[in-house]
Amino acid sequence: MIRFNFPHMVGAELEYLQDACKRGRLAGGGEYTKRCSEQLVRYLDGSSSVLLTHSCTAALEMAALLTEIQAGDEVIMPSYTFASTANAFVLRGGVPVFVDIRPDTLNIDERLIEAAITPRTRAIVAVHYAGVACEMDTILDVARRHDLRVIEDAAQALGSRYRGRKLGTLGDLAAFSFHETKNIVSGEGGALVVNNPRFAERAEIIREKGTNRSRFFRGLVDRYTWVDVGSSYLPSELVAAFLYAQLQHIDEINGLRMDIWKRYETALGGLAEEGLVSLPVVPSTCVHNAHLFYLLTRTHAERSGLLAALRGNGIGAVFHYVPLHSSDAGKRFGRTGSSMEVTDDLSNRLVRLPIYPDLTAAEFGLVCESVIRFTKAFPGGIDAEALPDGPSA
Repeated sequence: MIRFNFPHMVGAELEYLQDACKRGRLAGGGEYTKRCSEQLVRYLDGSSSVLLTHSCTAALEMAALLTEIQAGDEVIMPSYTFASTANAFVLRGGVPVFVDIRPDTLNIDERLIEAAITPRTRAIVAVHYAGVACEMDTILDVARRHDLRVIEDAAQALGSRYRGRKLGTLGDLAAFSFHETKNIVSGEGGALVVNNPRFAERAEIIREKGTNRSRFFRGLVDRYTWVDVGSSYLPSELVAAFLYAQLQHIDEINGLRMDIWKRYETALGGLAEEGLVSLPVVPSTCVHNAHLFYLLTRTHAERSGLLAALRGNGIGAVFHYVPLHSSDAGKRFGRTGSSMEVTDDLSNRLVRLPIYPDLTAAEFGLVCESVIRFTKAFPGGIDAEALPDGPSA
């Protein structure tokens, strides 16, 4: 089986795990937590503060607390995203307002945001799909004119840039993921990036269960106590130790993925030229991190057939999100702020292909051959189940 994803090891993970154990402090907030935060601050060009969390979900929940989302407050976001993007705000009583996506990048359509704003709107969440940046200049301008906070859901975007600036540094707050499916991994894990200084001190308090523990350990107060709402958002030192090894190789790992991404683009480019599939679009203002390689089939039926054919060849290709606006919880907790025709259409036609540094040349070749073979056969009306088993010679 060619797996859809396989975490890439850089070599020092077990060494750092052993060192963390020898230090005898496995709860969060120790040496490796500090090292990870410092490494990320440097990588993000040094102007932000970074708080390690146990997941990207936790970082988004912290963002909802910091922006003081209250019952009935509205938060504009795309529907084509993971449930955590909305859940973080729903937990505070907020109402997700789903806006359609662009047909090229699959990011929130920045042209539709302003029309979705109401007197209850408090924030905009920019989800950088596949590590390709949203049109941030427009989003930030809309937010400034309406006094809204901007939160980057940069779960997939570590190492990507927009007009030369690293994603995660553009909004008031940003959230990264180090889940095993991401480029840089720690099994589970995340980080909150604080770009607006007004949130920095309170972010520490919220992460430490609502206490001023961090200020106590810096000698700024003579005791630590409960001072605000919060929760336990710190990862353990074991998670941080594993992550630290990965963070030392961000550009190397992204580069290995980019090599495969570009090979896909070349190998499947002929299908796109024939109009048989559509491939990812990366605007000239963006530098992405090769988090995903996907293609769009012409119809939902063709997508279903392609996935079945790939599974038949032992290839772990998958679709992606069920749009939140069409989910049971999305209908219950949120509402739409625009027509969702692009989201509804593209979500039914998207296929993600395996991409990770350890994908072999033979595996890559089988994936491409299987995609090309099925796609060229489909226009002739050949059903996926009628195709011969395995790839052609």
